[in-house]
Amino acid sequence: MAIIGIDLGGTNVRVGLVEENRLIKVESKLINNKGTQEEIVNDIFNIINKFEIDKIEGIGVGVPGVVDLKNGIVYEVQNIPSWKEVRLTEILNNKYNIPVYINNDANCFAAGEKYFGKGQEYNNVVGLIVGTGLGAGIIMNGKLYSGSNCGAGEFGMIPFKGSILENYCSGQFFELNYGKSGSDIYKEALMGDTTAQKIFYEFGLNLGEAIKIILYSVDPDIIILGGSVRKAFNLFQSSMNESINSFAYSKAKNNLKIAVSEMENIAILGAAALYMDAQLSNKF
Repeated sequence: MAIIGIDLGGTNVRVGLVEENRLIKVESKLINNKGTQEEIVNDIFNIINKFEIDKIEGIGVGVPGVVDLKNGIVYEVQNIPSWKEVRLTEILNNKYNIPVYINNDANCFAAGEKYFGKGQEYNNVVGLIVGTGLGAGIIMNGKLYSGSNCGAGEFGMIPFKGSILENYCSGQFFELNYGKSGSDIYKEALMGDTTAQKIFYEFGLNLGEAIKIILYSVDPDIIILGGSVRKAFNLFQSSMNESINSFAYSKAKNNLKIAVSEMENIAILGAAALYMDAQLSNKF
């Protein structure tokens, strides 16, 4: 099958062609994120038109915003002020007459890992994005689970230490508590700075608590870490495991796999995987 995956970001749009489970072509285009809804839609059309549309079976789109999955409406896209309420499925269907599936970027990440990455062997997968925020996508019984309102996996919003998990288990932790970016502290830690290394140790303890919450609520086979903070995994892995060791149910703890995503273009692949997941769901 030939599928187009679209990754809509706040500054550019990236489109890839997936054939026979391989990404064979990628096109990207900067967008004017201050432009009107129609201008940005036309940017998307222009880049899609670089592909042979008559050979495409489906289109998947990942967006950094809230999605009404039933009606294909995108709300409040991050860093694109004009995209308050966009009927994107309808727009793309009217233009190309091809099945279209849309979801948020965290769900696309999980779907991408399930169909193309380290989640392929597992039926229950959590793709945990540890970046500027903390969000997750959930694969349950082999299929993407988005919840009734596309809100499943928002673990970062769970109350924690008088605030929310996101403030302790994402890049925000470093800014809020130490006034530096995670990237700067990471560089210091690699150079042997013991204070920076202790900060990552503390971060790992917090992330381990988040993983225990995921275990209690979802009980996955594997958690796959994505996002920019994953690059520092070696600096917080031991303290993360230290927290996880206090999980109450030893069998689930011992069976859990934790992996770090190594997929390039995972956002595009994840968007394409939305179509694949929909075809699987339609069989049941």
